[in-house]
Amino acid sequence: MYTLFSVDDHIVEPAHVWSDRVPARYRDVAPHVVEADGREFWVYEGERQATMGLNAVAGKPREQWGLEPLRFADMIPGCYDPVARTRDMRADGIFASVNFPTLPGFGGRKFVTFTDKDLAKVCVEAWNDFVLDEWCAAAPEMFVPMTIVPLWDVELAVREMERTLAKGSKALCFVEDPAPLGLGSWHSETWDPLLRLCEESGTPICMHIGSAGSSTLDPGTTPIVEIAAAFTQAARCAVNVMCSPMPRRFPDIRLVWSEGGIGWLPAALERADRQWERHGFWSHLDATKPSEIAKRNMWFCMIEEPWGLTTRDVFGSDRILFESDYPHADTPWPHTQAACKELFSGVSRDEVEAITHGNAERLFRFPLTVPAETGGA
Repeated sequence: MYTLFSVDDHIVEPAHVWSDRVPARYRDVAPHVVEADGREFWVYEGERQATMGLNAVAGKPREQWGLEPLRFADMIPGCYDPVARTRDMRADGIFASVNFPTLPGFGGRKFVTFTDKDLAKVCVEAWNDFVLDEWCAAAPEMFVPMTIVPLWDVELAVREMERTLAKGSKALCFVEDPAPLGLGSWHSETWDPLLRLCEESGTPICMHIGSAGSSTLDPGTTPIVEIAAAFTQAARCAVNVMCSPMPRRFPDIRLVWSEGGIGWLPAALERADRQWERHGFWSHLDATKPSEIAKRNMWFCMIEEPWGLTTRDVFGSDRILFESDYPHADTPWPHTQAACKELFSGVSRDEVEAITHGNAERLFRFPLTVPAETGGA
């Protein structure tokens, strides 16, 4: 049996997350669930959003997948219930899990769009308190506490990060590229106070593909094109950071790229280094190549990627992490063990242990607790 540490899973927030936590004056405008047209919707600041389609297909045959809105009753409980999620994880050999938000967006970007920023701040705090006090508290040996921050105000972001670190947060959930959201870019000093806090506290910054917004693909194309080509977005965003001043000002920063895969890394690093060398003089670049930044400051994640795994020697198996992506459509659950058996065929035991759990344990400072009866290895 493979012992697994998943660095990318997702919480489908239950209906009470904000209703139970925001002050009474905000309850009608903070996210809450209503029924209309025979379906359930999230409503906030006058907007209406359907509950999750492809974000909550775990446990369903592929023939039943779709983008249509759902009810919570249409999902398996592990999508939104931490106790049920823990059972699901353990049954598939997963003994630690990092969880991204759903309604707030993978990096919390939805709250940037709120007109009332006091409401937005309260909603960020409520999500974090739900994660720390309810979700992770249900199984503290399973769930790695990861929190979001108010992206529109760096001073508020630092204060919220300090508050959640004091409550036990072990990771920051952030957007892969803040510039498209109208926020400061990685090439500015905008985020330095938050980055300094993360560096000093050893807090990994976890960035999920798509966290900064939508693609530029033809809107008439099939949705699978965006999913299939997602690694291109990961490559652009990661190379952008490799070439930015950010990791040069913060040489001990820890950056984690979720669901972007690893197979593109060799080509991207080779090309980035070549361009760095060719254009370094006129653009006044330093001597630190992008590939050196990647190997010093970055970790990359994979689900089922047999081709990517064959390239591991180029980047280093010590910087590759396993992800389950439960309950999204990419997850191998409930057949994760079979998927890993096929994936890791021919890979050395030391590398398997590093990729499946050891690297993540060290990165997040979160030792696994594996029940003796599971026979995990």
